[in-house]
Amino acid sequence: MKILLVISTLFFSISIFATDHTVEMKNSGKNGIMIFEPAVLKVEVGDTVTFLPTDFAHNSESIAGLIPEGATPWKGELSQKVTVTIDKEGVYIYQCLPHAIMAMIGIIVAGKPTNLADIKAKSASLRDTFATNKERLDNYLAEIDQ
Repeated sequence: MKILLVISTLFFSISIFATDHTVEMKNSGKNGIMIFEPAVLKVEVGDTVTFLPTDFAHNSESIAGLIPEGATPWKGELSQKVTVTIDKEGVYIYQCLPHAIMAMIGIIVAGKPTNLADIKAKSASLRDTFATNKERLDNYLAEIDQ
């Protein structure tokens, strides 16, 4: 019985302190076209991130191999809101699949960026797929180092 009480107390304390963050999916924003705002988001494990289709024809989906090991991946539907619960510490890179070639990507940092070196090494192949905004990913990753 005591174990159940401890587990339920932990669950409710985590839920009470979790924050919901909002990221807009936009055709145009303060840092260019085909963009997520904010592009780099710092959160805590247990927080949720809601991706809002401010403009049509966008989605949000994690990129295989560019999220923390063991983290739950996601794939939102086109022009639909999607809410994701961040379940592992580290760096997550996500994209709008229809506009990935235009570097419509974003980054979530949950807690400490424990996998940043791995993300930087693996993200080179992603960068090579961009037809425009080729510097965007490097600029976002540089914000994490600060």
